[in-house]
Amino acid sequence: MKATDQESQSLVLIVDDEPFIRLILRHFLEREGYQIAEAQNGIEAINVFKQLHPDIVLLDAIMPDMDGFECCTQLELLDCNKHTPILMITGLDDQESVDRAFTVGAIDFVTKPIHWAVLRQRVKRLIQQSQLQQKLEAVNLELQRLVTIDGLTQIANRRRFEEYFSQEWQLLKREQRPLSLILCDVDFFKLYNDTYGHRVGDRCLQKIAQAIKDMIKRPGDLVARYGGEEFAVILPNTDTKGATHVADEICHAVRGLAIPHQNSQVSPYVTISVGFTTEIPQPDSDLEEMIATADRALYKAKAAGRDRFVQNILLPQK
Repeated sequence: MKATDQESQSLVLIVDDEPFIRLILRHFLEREGYQIAEAQNGIEAINVFKQLHPDIVLLDAIMPDMDGFECCTQLELLDCNKHTPILMITGLDDQESVDRAFTVGAIDFVTKPIHWAVLRQRVKRLIQQSQLQQKLEAVNLELQRLVTIDGLTQIANRRRFEEYFSQEWQLLKREQRPLSLILCDVDFFKLYNDTYGHRVGDRCLQKIAQAIKDMIKRPGDLVARYGGEEFAVILPNTDTKGATHVADEICHAVRGLAIPHQNSQVSPYVTISVGFTTEIPQPDSDLEEMIATADRALYKAKAAGRDRFVQNILLPQK
């Protein structure tokens, strides 16, 4: 049975110092539908591996200069993420050689003289397993992403906010560098929903989330949906001046959307209230208190008339 269409696109790297062995392996595997690359020693194998990223390596154990065991060790160091299977081909079948092959990272082995039916099945099986493993890892990464993303706005969710805020809090506590936290609340959003309906309200939140995200340029900053119509922005290594600029930009960005809000009491358009605080986390300080401080700033922004930002300074604990 020949390789399937997907497997026939697979690239097999044959590593052997004997040209005749490479030739017969090439002819056999090409008849099975595989693409082939060759290397005549371990050093060449490492260079070819870096360039071509094969789907499987058929590696001779006994070669001059760098033998297959050392080559396998080096390939494993290069391949810490992809898990390319290495099939060792060896004339040695003693227990010590077999154990050593698996110790250095070979996934399986065949002995010389080669039993071609066995080789065919092992190459096919190892490629299938490798492809399945990569698919599973991709699915797991996507699942991890989904559990930290808010389904409506496609920004980070509350869970991700809490994880990241705790992580940055601990890091900046060690480094004694500033951390800024911004909390935002859409003004009169209940009235907006009552006036235009929840589906229009959802689209409004999506636009606001995107506008805030567009304001945040650095990879280490995080925008999250904190609650229903509340958003949070974590700004590591950001002092008061930097946080003030971002808070001002957020207010301007939301105004710039010009989303009509006929029942707003502050503007004919949707606006946002923003509160923020900046702190260098201390050994005896509390991240929950920092959140509460930012929340009090947000309350002050609302009490002062909304459509503005207010900073609240975290007072030292007595």
